[in-house]
Amino acid sequence: MKVFAILFVLGLAGCASYSSSDVRLQNRENLLYLQLGMNRQQVLETMGTETIVADREINNPYRTGTVDNYSEDFVEVLFYYTDTKHDDNAITDDELTPIVLENNILVGWGWTFLISRFPESDFGSLLEDYVGEED
Repeated sequence: MKVFAILFVLGLAGCASYSSSDVRLQNRENLLYLQLGMNRQQVLETMGTETIVADREINNPYRTGTVDNYSEDFVEVLFYYTDTKHDDNAITDDELTPIVLENNILVGWGWTFLISRFPESDFGSLLEDYVGEED
């Protein structure tokens, strides 16, 4: 009987339920621990790289992209799900926070930073309405 009780409790522990709001909250909290100059691995360790099954499947980072800045620098942008703007069960660009790495070093995060640093990038056109809103 004790074995059954232990297995039952372990089974319940494995069924922890996450929601999209839990993921957003955790990602926003993780942003507080970012420091300029971190390398890519440190950023990923801080922000997380897991796929979380909440009320939907959410990858961390949610997506990635690169910026063609016409120089020899490699610019990668990691997008993490941090906000909700519309209750439509879709994750849109304005609900993501960009984390910007140049040559695998953290140089900044947030839409205002990304658009001001790379105004000619495709990312600027994605969120023309977002400029001026709080990151």
